[in-house]
Amino acid sequence: MTGAGEQTFLFEQNANPLATSEREALLANPGFGRVFTDHMVTIRYCESRGWHDAKVGPRKAFDLDPSTLVLHYAQEIFEGMKAYGLPGGGATLFRPDANARRFRNSALRLAMAPLPEELFIRSVRELVRVDRDWIPAAEGAALYLRPFMIATEVLLGVKPSAEYLYCVIASSVGSYFKGGAPAVTIWVSENFTRAAPGGTGEAKCGGNYAASLAAQAEAMQEGCEQVVFLDAVERRFVEELGGMNVFFVFRDGSLQTPPLTGTILPGITRDSLITLARDMGMTVREEPYAIDQWQADAESGRLTEAFACGTAAVVTPIGKVKGREHSFTIGDGGAGPVANRLKAALLDIQNGRAPDRHGWLDRLF
Repeated sequence: MTGAGEQTFLFEQNANPLATSEREALLANPGFGRVFTDHMVTIRYCESRGWHDAKVGPRKAFDLDPSTLVLHYAQEIFEGMKAYGLPGGGATLFRPDANARRFRNSALRLAMAPLPEELFIRSVRELVRVDRDWIPAAEGAALYLRPFMIATEVLLGVKPSAEYLYCVIASSVGSYFKGGAPAVTIWVSENFTRAAPGGTGEAKCGGNYAASLAAQAEAMQEGCEQVVFLDAVERRFVEELGGMNVFFVFRDGSLQTPPLTGTILPGITRDSLITLARDMGMTVREEPYAIDQWQADAESGRLTEAFACGTAAVVTPIGKVKGREHSFTIGDGGAGPVANRLKAALLDIQNGRAPDRHGWLDRLF
């Protein structure tokens, strides 16, 4: 059985890479999640061999048997991270060790074979080095990386798979929200919950996102860009948005975010912003916050800002909140100074414009 440190990545060049002129045209305005690079990483697992056949090869479709376990019992996990271009050339990853650790934890929660963290990081590095020309140069743009793993044993039986496929694909991206979304309006979900205690809320698995889609569709019908979920037990406390963590900013300069109690994804952007805010001398509390209190604080002026955060959208101000029983505006309905300051500080580190005092960057070339 080959260990993580002994894995050799084979390389197969894409025989039909996109022409340079076509690639450059796409990178001028890539949007989000629709422009893909020429290559991908694959590594296979089986109980008898462990992790094996590590490869960087042409991006192509999978050939799956109709009885493949992932199609029936949803053993699937993924990550989201970015490679950033640096001033004067080169590129870097941001906290890939944190993504590797969360990926392993997600695998364990879904009874999947955990990928060694070192192998996860190496796989991402290999793909970025091969497809470095796909890193966009525009302000706010990056190469979005999607590591994921699926159960591939062919069997109709409810049990953990004995075989898995791990893959990394890459997408050149611009802003997550069309037009940059200076502030979004969110819908309070009353009919749906995202996760319950003892469930998979803290794992990054596709099922969590599938569970949020009906609520997100309801939000869109109500003229909102995103949905916010309340806790599954009391239906009182704010947990997270459909795909982002949430922060609240108060008149006294303090910040608050819901605590990680097993139902909320432990966001890497969330953790980074907590660190940066404390570096700036701000008080940050990880405490429950009720939706009725949110409305009361917004209306009284005690709450001055709210924002969502995640790898894809970075920091997104929340301007208005709507629901069957709630309707209020936060501040003046636009982006606030704390959200803007934290976003700028994070982006400056990620893009190599500010000192990396926490050792978060992993320079690739």
